[in-house]
Amino acid sequence: MSHVLTAEELRDLLGLLRQPGALTELAVLAGCLVLAWGLVRLIRGADAPEGSIWFGKRIVDGVLFPVLALALAFAAQEALAAAVKPAVFRLAVPMLVSLVVIRLSVRVLGVTFPAARWVRILERSISWLAWVGVVLWVTGVLPVLMDAMADVRWKVGATRVSLRNIVEGTLTAALVMVIALWISAAIEKKLMHGSGNTLSLRKMAASLVRALLLFVGLLLALSAVGIDLTALSVLGGAIGVGVGFGLQKIAANYVSGFVILAERSLRIGDTVKVDGFEGRITDIRTRYTVIRALNGRESIVPNEMLITQRVENSSLADPKVAINTAVQVAYGTDVRALRPRLEAAVRKVPRVLDQPGPAVQLADFGADGLNLNIGFWIADPENGQGNVRSEVNLAALDLLNELSIEIPFPQRVVHARGNGPAAPEAANS
Repeated sequence: MSHVLTAEELRDLLGLLRQPGALTELAVLAGCLVLAWGLVRLIRGADAPEGSIWFGKRIVDGVLFPVLALALAFAAQEALAAAVKPAVFRLAVPMLVSLVVIRLSVRVLGVTFPAARWVRILERSISWLAWVGVVLWVTGVLPVLMDAMADVRWKVGATRVSLRNIVEGTLTAALVMVIALWISAAIEKKLMHGSGNTLSLRKMAASLVRALLLFVGLLLALSAVGIDLTALSVLGGAIGVGVGFGLQKIAANYVSGFVILAERSLRIGDTVKVDGFEGRITDIRTRYTVIRALNGRESIVPNEMLITQRVENSSLADPKVAINTAVQVAYGTDVRALRPRLEAAVRKVPRVLDQPGPAVQLADFGADGLNLNIGFWIADPENGQGNVRSEVNLAALDLLNELSIEIPFPQRVVHARGNGPAAPEAANS
């Protein structure tokens, strides 16, 4: 990178920007940007990977474009140094460095925390700090400011710390944490890619990798700030006491989350019923599990509850679910001949399984007719049960209407008594 400009060099730079050589530099810089765009477009191909940190959504908002542009601009500056005194490149290179920092931090945070609102605020803050840093660097104020911060010192225990050390350590720690998040996001994307029944195990592995990388990144960040890691032993003991008393529920939920993912007793996609709430598991986090009901409501269940309470899992060993519905036919109906035709009509409903196939049974003798029970199986309970039951009922109704089989209604006998001899009259209601 170009050395820091003094006040006199800044005046010389402004003069060089008015020279014809600046136009040559500007044209070369534009060529570097176009070449960087073309290389990224060529590397990316026609279809951009979704959520890519390197390529972004429009090539220029990824990390690879400013990195290649910076490398090409630096190489062009060195190549033109003998023929043209650098002016434009002395401004462009720091700006491209700032753009690399902004793109790296923004893309990594956006991919790692896609739904977090605070990411937007942090993105703007990083952008402002980066561009302010470029202005201070170009104008020569930054070295003066850094020297002034180095003079601000105080003693912490046996160590003397300056304000400059804290600022530099904080920036280094932020860079280390962004890189740790980047690596964890890339590993998580690889682990979560694909299909099959190992989604829960891959989810557990991704959570473990992220926790481990963030822990290592935190240690490196603390070391970069200048904190003695041996002092963390006292802090670790205090945290252990806090977990044992005030944070035991949170710790229990985290441990329960890993137990659920490791045992695979509950998996993403299973239909479960817990604490009176029934739905499909859509996500298993380290602290809680999200269950979505068929009506769209979502329940956030602490993982400890899934370990300590009884949970009904309709999809643990077999995703198939049995559903029953009932129909009543009039006395005198030939039930033996009706049963196979009714089973065949139910089997034609799209979501009804052939194996095990539907079955029609004579349940009991009702007051008004013969009660038939229709049982059938489906393999996709997450798509709803009421809708397929309705389709089965409609198929049964169509068949009964086709065969002119009566669906009875309640009948009562009413006896009317007059002044003369009692003469019963039958009336239907």
